[in-house]
Amino acid sequence: MAEPSAPVAWYLRAMVRVQLTRHLFTFFPGLEGKAIEVEAATVADVVRSLDALAPGIGFYICDELGRLRTHVNIFVSKQMIRDRHALSDAVAANDEVFILQALSGG
Repeated sequence: MAEPSAPVAWYLRAMVRVQLTRHLFTFFPGLEGKAIEVEAATVADVVRSLDALAPGIGFYICDELGRLRTHVNIFVSKQMIRDRHALSDAVAANDEVFILQALSGG
């Protein structure tokens, strides 16, 4: 009997640094002042890992279908991600992931 196979991307996972806009700390104060590093292969992995650290932040960043909300932008090493629907953009060791929330008001 064959051994169960490991997840496809297990070997692609790397430690990445995550930076959040200051406004997000209002809703997730447990992350403020911490160096946030997560293990991930894709932006979707980053969001899942963040949600494990601060439950609810994943839903704040993504809608109920897992798509990036319109008022949120994510950059990987200064490049805006391309896949706003599945968040499949790859991340690599030592990448910096910036999660920015657009603010509006009058």
